[in-house]
Amino acid sequence: MKTMAAIGGLALSTLLASAELPRAQEPTGTKAPRTGENSFTEGQAKAWLENAGYTHVAGLVLGSDGVWRASARLKGVPALVRLDYQGNITEH
Repeated sequence: MKTMAAIGGLALSTLLASAELPRAQEPTGTKAPRTGENSFTEGQAKAWLENAGYTHVAGLVLGSDGVWRASARLKGVPALVRLDYQGNITEH
């Protein structure tokens, strides 16, 4: 009986681990944003940037290339950021 409970607990923890929400990628400033149809709403784009550590996210604009652009701060330093449809964040 203990073995069955342990197997059930392991299966449940594996299921929960695989159900995690995607995490924002660390900003590197070197990857070009990928163009394409973007399904992020403005609120989702702002939350994605904030989850990556950006603060004071302002002026979010979705370009015709499907890339969100905004001004923000990272560790207090002003930055112009881009967010593509895959969640890649770049600074420009």
